[in-house]
Amino acid sequence: MISELGPKQGAVFDLTRRAKIRVTGADRLRYLNGQISNDIRKAGATTAIHACVLNAKGRVNADVFITTDGDSYLVDTDYEMREQLVARLERYAIADDVEITDVTHDLALLHIVGPDTPPVQSAVAMPRAERYGCGGIDIWLPRPSYDKALQELLAELPFCDEATAETFRIEQGVPRWGHELSEEIIPTEANLEGSAIDYAKGCYIGQEVISRIKMSGQTNKRLCGFVALGAAPLESAMRLTTSEGKDVGSITSAAISRRLGKQIGLGFVKRGFTAIGTRLDASVDGADSVTAVEITGLPFV
Repeated sequence: MISELGPKQGAVFDLTRRAKIRVTGADRLRYLNGQISNDIRKAGATTAIHACVLNAKGRVNADVFITTDGDSYLVDTDYEMREQLVARLERYAIADDVEITDVTHDLALLHIVGPDTPPVQSAVAMPRAERYGCGGIDIWLPRPSYDKALQELLAELPFCDEATAETFRIEQGVPRWGHELSEEIIPTEANLEGSAIDYAKGCYIGQEVISRIKMSGQTNKRLCGFVALGAAPLESAMRLTTSEGKDVGSITSAAISRRLGKQIGLGFVKRGFTAIGTRLDASVDGADSVTAVEITGLPFV
């Protein structure tokens, strides 16, 4: 087990808990391309794409990764979105020749970061995927092959436990469902325009809002990184205020980074207060204590 992780250091992440959906049928490409913010044609046997499923107002219904498996697409998302995403996809599959199947308990999913990935004979797909803001490989496995494959990988690479993975995610500035991502967030507010949006593809649900934001170049708020300037701990849900007491945002994730030797956090700040170097006060509602933070660039490392 590994206690801290850098982008160039190899490690195994277990993502098997994530919800997994298989999409088949003659219209699967056209159908999925009308549902996601990225171009499904970029997904292949060796490449997984990152995308968002949006509502008509451009807000995030789900944050997904998609790869191909023969004549089907494999879609994975946070487990909490399992039933909701299946229902969302089925709702728009009206006259399309597509079948949407929940395969969460049929398949396992591991992820490797680092320069080398040992061969896994039982894998049904091994696409490249940038889940943590750096290069990695997904390993899709039949559930019966999961235990053996994991042990073989751990003979060559350390295991990244949940706490370390969360710190690494925050250090990399990667938003997560239930923290930075929710149905109130537009992808560009969470800095996802570079990884999850294709501005040149055809129409999809929510595209009009995303295109309008691109043309204006403005969002109401933006995901930022914070470094604590004192010893007091940062916490999720802390409010962020200016020295004049103006409420300008909140912290959504926090961790102690051993690599940086600092307390760090992610959160949203209103437009006009997002410049790197801006100092704000972080506090829990109703508490008297205040922690000074400074906005920094992402990723932290």
